[in-house]
Amino acid sequence: MLKPAEQFDIIKRGTVEILPEEDLMKKLEQSFKTKTPLKIKAGFDPTAPDIHIGHTVLLEKMRQFQDLGHEVIFIIGDFTGMIGDPTGRSEIRKPLTKDEVLKNAETYKEQVFKVLNRDKTSIVFNSEWLGEINVMDFARLGSMQTVARMLEREDFKKRFENHQDISIIEFYYPLIQAYDSVHLKADIELGGTDQKFNLLMGRTIQKRMGVAEQVVIMIPLLEGTDGVNKMSKSLGNYIGITETPKDMFGKIMSISDELMLRYYELLSRMSLDELKALQNGIEDGSIHPKKAKQDLAQEIVERYHGKESAVKARDEFEHIFREKGLPDEIPVFKLRGEDDKKWLPRIIKDNGLAKSTSEAMRLIRQGGVSIDGKKWDDPGKDLPGKEFLLKVGKRKFLKVVIKT
Repeated sequence: MLKPAEQFDIIKRGTVEILPEEDLMKKLEQSFKTKTPLKIKAGFDPTAPDIHIGHTVLLEKMRQFQDLGHEVIFIIGDFTGMIGDPTGRSEIRKPLTKDEVLKNAETYKEQVFKVLNRDKTSIVFNSEWLGEINVMDFARLGSMQTVARMLEREDFKKRFENHQDISIIEFYYPLIQAYDSVHLKADIELGGTDQKFNLLMGRTIQKRMGVAEQVVIMIPLLEGTDGVNKMSKSLGNYIGITETPKDMFGKIMSISDELMLRYYELLSRMSLDELKALQNGIEDGSIHPKKAKQDLAQEIVERYHGKESAVKARDEFEHIFREKGLPDEIPVFKLRGEDDKKWLPRIIKDNGLAKSTSEAMRLIRQGGVSIDGKKWDDPGKDLPGKEFLLKVGKRKFLKVVIKT
């Protein structure tokens, strides 16, 4: 193990808040003295099957703890997932079925080991202990917190003031999450900034049930490729960890230079000294931001697809954007001359280059579409010749062949 002060600096990197910091230092010192690893807990409700790199910010922090020699406990909230975490929602959340939860959980397990060390990770389902609680114990858990305290939580407070329904089971969600910490005797719990109420509830319930209080470490919510909103599939600003190397590399290259440094801090595994040297190099001009961004993209692609795929994605990106070339493999779309699908927005939509014909029309009018290297700004204009190269946005190519 590194010395406690060195561990503390690594752990603090990229965090928003540690509550309380002095307790974390005490736990690290005690762990170092007794050679006993700390128990690090993080829970995930398998409400969706896919993980994007915004989710991996928390996983990377867990990986840091593993590298420091501590015990990481990855909780799959199959029990709580069937309740549904109301955090940040303005209405009652629809619970998942057991089959949905288990199906998503299996996908989660496959994906998290792209970040975490499989041999050093304990994966547990909280139904293992929550499913054994009897009615009386469940009632006692509810008696450990007041309605007034629950209504201090911002989302509950707003719904109460707006006369929107809040179910009793939603009040129980933070208590159940806290009970996970009691059962596991967690030393540290990790979570996003939107989980602050639930994380602190863990400390409260641990104290009331005679268990040493955990330290709460809050991780920031990663902005998506737009640099503004939280990374989200619904907003289309996400980078999925199962995306192709080419798409992943291209999306990372599309972020701003400012956001790139934030991604480095939260996602890169370079040391603190290396990160500081990078920041200084960009500031004094000795490191070009574009090269730094390519290095970041290659590191992240390599993490999920391997070194060979990462190098190939980088080479192809440079070939397309730096040398104004074309990708090595371009899909071909064939249609007949009399086919009513010759309409360009339909071609774009049917080949997955846009989600809908209306989006395709918008891209065309905004100058985001070209044919044989020339801007094509009229959705209804007759298509040229028998064969042409279609480009949509910066990274999507399609060779269109029209048969007579």
